[in-house]
Amino acid sequence: MYKCCNIKKFIKLLLCDLAIILAACLITAASKNQWTAFNSKKEEAVFVPIIMYHSIKENPGNDSDYAVSPDTVESDLKYLKENGFTSIFVEDIVNYVYNNKPLPQKPVVITADDGFYNNSYYLLPLLEKYDMKATVSVVGYFSEYIAQNDPHVPEYSYLTWDDIKEMNESGRIEFGNHTYNMHSYRERKGCSKLECETEEEYAEKFYEDIGLLQSLMKTNTGIVPTVFTYPYGYISEESIPMIKDMGFSAALNCYEKPNYITHDPDCLFTLNRYNRPENITTEDFMEKLLWHE
Repeated sequence: MYKCCNIKKFIKLLLCDLAIILAACLITAASKNQWTAFNSKKEEAVFVPIIMYHSIKENPGNDSDYAVSPDTVESDLKYLKENGFTSIFVEDIVNYVYNNKPLPQKPVVITADDGFYNNSYYLLPLLEKYDMKATVSVVGYFSEYIAQNDPHVPEYSYLTWDDIKEMNESGRIEFGNHTYNMHSYRERKGCSKLECETEEEYAEKFYEDIGLLQSLMKTNTGIVPTVFTYPYGYISEESIPMIKDMGFSAALNCYEKPNYITHDPDCLFTLNRYNRPENITTEDFMEKLLWHE
């Protein structure tokens, strides 16, 4: 009887131990699966740094926050080339998100805002020299009126429609819509909604302005931009569905943060960029641009 009780006690303890071991195995397996899933998601996200240039001129002077010299741009491109980076269009990011088209191992996007003529005069030859490409976002009013009145002065002129067509034919430039005439601080912050506007009033103004540049680009250059670039980086929540509705596949802002591209289309409409000022070395700028967790 005593021996029988001991056997039963032993079996009971053994079963408890087996249950504990089984539970531990299940927890370990679950944790491993969660970690594998986490790593898969992490591996799926691609780090894509984006540079934001504006005007490029020999003497940036007081404009050094938003203008750089050709030597600075060349130093940047040379650094990227020597360190194994491949420049891509925003369209390439879109193709990765929707079509799983592979991106290069170390991608970088080069952008230039406002449509300065010096983007053609200085930037394009440098892109050709270093076998790179860039996204140039134009302001319709600047090309429609200001450029026509005083064209082809590298220090201050804007791209004409003919300039845009010529640059597009190079295959190294992707053009973005930077609004027709909402690139100002006069009444609103870029193309954001005014507090006094109703959603209907805002939508009417937004569609009219951005749609006008789309129409002018198509008529005068044959190009229909699919990239929208927020003036001054100001994003309004109300604009995002309208941008999508108008056929844009991505949007650029001015937040200086890294981009982690996944297969979630929403990441395409919050593409961050680092502004390139003149008064910082290439090495220091690249350290900021290329740092990410």
